[in-house]
Amino acid sequence: MSHMNGYVQEASGQAKSHRERAVDCPGDESSLVKSPHSSAHMERIQHYQEELKKRREEDSRGKHDIDPNASLRLKKLSQNPKVGIDNPTFEGKEKVTKDAFLQDPVAELAELLQALKWAHHCLTDAQSQQDVELIMQLLAKEDFKNAYAIYIAVSQQMTSVIPTSPLTAQAEDLCQKVQKILQSSQHQEGLELNALLTNPHLQAHGSVAGQEIAEESLTQYIGETVKLVRLEKARDTPLGATVRNDMDSVLVSRVVKGGAAEKSGLLTEGDEILEINGTSIRGKHVNEVHDLLQQMQGTLTFLLIPSSQIKPAPHRQTVMHVRAYFDYDPSDDPFVPCRELGLSFQKGDILHVISQDDPNWWQAYRDGDEDNQPLAGLIPGKSFQQQRETLKKTITDRSPEHQGRLWYAKKNKRQKKKSTTTLSRNIDDDILTYEEMSLYHQPANRKRPIGLIGPTNSGHDELRRRLLSIEPEKFAVAVPHTTRTSRTHERNGREYHFVSRPGFETDLTAGKFIESGEYEKNLYGTSTDSARHVINSGRICMLCLHTRSLQVLRSSNLKPYVIFIAPPSQERLRSLLASDGKTPKPEELKEVIEKAREMEQNFGHFFDATIVNMDPDQAFHELRRLIDKLDTEPQWVPTSWLC
Repeated sequence: MSHMNGYVQEASGQAKSHRERAVDCPGDESSLVKSPHSSAHMERIQHYQEELKKRREEDSRGKHDIDPNASLRLKKLSQNPKVGIDNPTFEGKEKVTKDAFLQDPVAELAELLQALKWAHHCLTDAQSQQDVELIMQLLAKEDFKNAYAIYIAVSQQMTSVIPTSPLTAQAEDLCQKVQKILQSSQHQEGLELNALLTNPHLQAHGSVAGQEIAEESLTQYIGETVKLVRLEKARDTPLGATVRNDMDSVLVSRVVKGGAAEKSGLLTEGDEILEINGTSIRGKHVNEVHDLLQQMQGTLTFLLIPSSQIKPAPHRQTVMHVRAYFDYDPSDDPFVPCRELGLSFQKGDILHVISQDDPNWWQAYRDGDEDNQPLAGLIPGKSFQQQRETLKKTITDRSPEHQGRLWYAKKNKRQKKKSTTTLSRNIDDDILTYEEMSLYHQPANRKRPIGLIGPTNSGHDELRRRLLSIEPEKFAVAVPHTTRTSRTHERNGREYHFVSRPGFETDLTAGKFIESGEYEKNLYGTSTDSARHVINSGRICMLCLHTRSLQVLRSSNLKPYVIFIAPPSQERLRSLLASDGKTPKPEELKEVIEKAREMEQNFGHFFDATIVNMDPDQAFHELRRLIDKLDTEPQWVPTSWLC
C-alpha cells in the first residue's frame, strides 16, 4: 500500500490541524497547500551540500596516501633517517619492521639473501646446506621477485588503508555474475575461484557487509550535522515513514512499524530530508515527494539534518493485546493523521498494539492480519478516544431534545430499579474503548463455564437442555438458591439450596449471585459458589444468562465463555417456532429480532462467539465445536482475570 506517506499541514493565516497522506496513493491535490520557499535558507543548504561533496572527494583521494602517524613504528622511522636497510645499526635492527620495507621489496630480498649466505657458511650439515641453496636459488629467480613485489604492493594497500565500510552494496550481485561466467570454465583456477565464491562463510560476510554499508555516517561541518542514510526499498517491503511540510522543509513525521525505515533504525522523527538519491527535496511539497519516490527502487540514499529534539532513551517495545469495544472506520474520522494508514476494526476484534510512542495514535495490527499487512495501522489511543467520546456525550446530553429523552430515561430507570432484585452496575455509563487481553488455555480439570445468552425464543435454553440430556456426565447446571419451602420429593442441595430470606438478601447484597429474581413472593438465584462447585467437579457448568448478569459473572474468577444465540430472519424464526407448536404474532417476532439487535449493540463486546440459530441441529453442532475448541486452543481473556 504505502511506501512513504505525506503529512500535510493546512495553512490559512495560522497553522491548522495536520493530516498525513500516503505518498504512494493518489489523492485530491486541490486540498493540499504548498508552502512558500525560503531562498536564503535554500542557498545555505546548497552551500552545505557543496562543502560535503568537497570533503567526500578529499577523503577519496586520501584513502591511497599512507599517513606516517597511523603507525607508531613508521613515525619513529621517519624521525630517524639513519636507521634503515642501508644503515642497519644494532639499535636499528630492533626497530626495523615490516612497515619499513613496504616501499622497497628488492632491498628486503637482498638482505634476506645476505642472511642466507651467512647461514650457509655456518651450517656443517650437508642436507641443511643443500636446503639453503635451494631457497637462495628460488629467491634469485625473476618470477619470484615479481610475485613478491605484487604481494608487497597488495599488503601495503591492505595494511595502510583499511576501509571503514564495505566498498559496495552489490557484492552479492557481482558474485552471482562471476559464478555464471565460471559455469562453463574448466580451468583449475576457475574451479578454485567458483569454490571460494560459493563458500558459506564468504556469503555470510557479504550479507553482513551489505548491512554495514547501510549504516548511517555522520559528517560535521559549518556548525551543522548532516546524516547520510542508505535504505533498500524493495517492491514487497514498504519504506514505512511519513513526512510533513514545515515551511519549505520536508521533515520525517512518523516511522511506521514493519517498514524498512523502522527495521533499519536510521530515520528519526524530526529529521529534515535534504536529498534523496542526489535529488534536492528542499522546498518540495509532499505531493512532489510522492511522485519522486514512486519512480525509485533499490537503494535510496537520504541526506538528512538530524532532528534537534531530545530523544528519549531507547526502550524495548512490548506488544499489548487489546479487545476493541467500539467500531472504527478511519474513512469517517476527520482527525486521523493519515487516512491511508488508518486501521479499521469492529467491536470485539483483537488488536496487537506494537507502538504507543504517539499517545493519541497507536500503531497496531488486527489479530490474524500480521502476514498480510506489512505495515502497522493507526488506531485512536485509549485516552484520546475516551476524551472525544466524553466530549461527544457531553454535547449530546446538552442538546434540548436529548435532555427531554434523558429525563424520561431516568424516570423509567428509577421505576425499573424498584421492581428488580438483581445487584448489577449499569455498565452503559462507562465509556468503553479497549481492554487488555491475554491468551489463556483452560486446565483439563477446571473447565470454563459456558454462558448462553439471547432473547426469549432465540433457542438458547433449548440448546442447554439438549446438551444436559445427551451428556449429563460432562455438562451440569449450578444448583439454584431459593427462599421457598422445600416440597416432599425435593432434597436440599439437589434441586435447590433452600435458604432463609434474610440470608438470601445478605448474599445478594454481597454480590454472590450471578443472577436473581422474585416469583410469587419467593426469591430465586444462581450463586457463584454453586457454579464453582460444578467446575471443581470437573464438569462444564452451563448457564443461561440475562444481560444484567454479565458484569457480575465477569467480575468473578470463573472465567466464563459467553456465546450469543442470535435469532434468524423473521420468517425463518416464525417457521422454527411453528414447528414447536408456537404461533407467535408478527409484532412478537419483530420484538425478538429487535431485542437481539439491542443486546448485541450494548453487550456484544462481552460475547466470545455468536451462533445464528438458523437450524437447531446445525446450531447444536456449532455449539459443541466451540466448547470442544476450548480444550485444544488458547482463548483471549481479560488480562485482569489472570492476575
